[in-house]
Amino acid sequence: MTSAPELTVIEVPVSDTRVEPLLRELGDEYSRRYGRDAHAELARYPDEEFTAPHGGVLLLLVEAGAPVAGGAFRRYDATTAELKRIWTHSAHRRRGLARRVVAELEREASVRGYRRVYLTTGPRQPEARGLYLATGYTPLFDTEADPETIGPLPFEKRLAVQVRTGRAPAQ
Repeated sequence: MTSAPELTVIEVPVSDTRVEPLLRELGDEYSRRYGRDAHAELARYPDEEFTAPHGGVLLLLVEAGAPVAGGAFRRYDATTAELKRIWTHSAHRRRGLARRVVAELEREASVRGYRRVYLTTGPRQPEARGLYLATGYTPLFDTEADPETIGPLPFEKRLAVQVRTGRAPAQ
């Protein structure tokens, strides 16, 4: 029996070169699904919004030295973190990594004092919609309606108070 490689969670700035696959694959994926260049959407928010001084964070799951999944949040308001850029490397899907990223982001948001998480996902991303529903998010839209008639699908989740534990520094 072989053991699975260990996953390490690290906090990095958007400028870290290990973030490049996340941004490139997300942009490519959004462009394929929505028929336009979505790379500009990823540049919509300044990088500093995903740093601690501005109330945000960007986390990567690293396996054998390479990023396999990641995600970020930014300050939405004083008590709410907005999840953004949830990603799993195309070669590592179907392993539950997105669920792990969401859980890590929720934990980090909670220890930073946020009490609520908010996010939107596109109407052509049924796997993301399923992930958020399966992980306890409340849809803020009519789940019976055609997603294409809604636009971005908003979700929220209340967070429990957490205590900070150690995190691996950026390497």
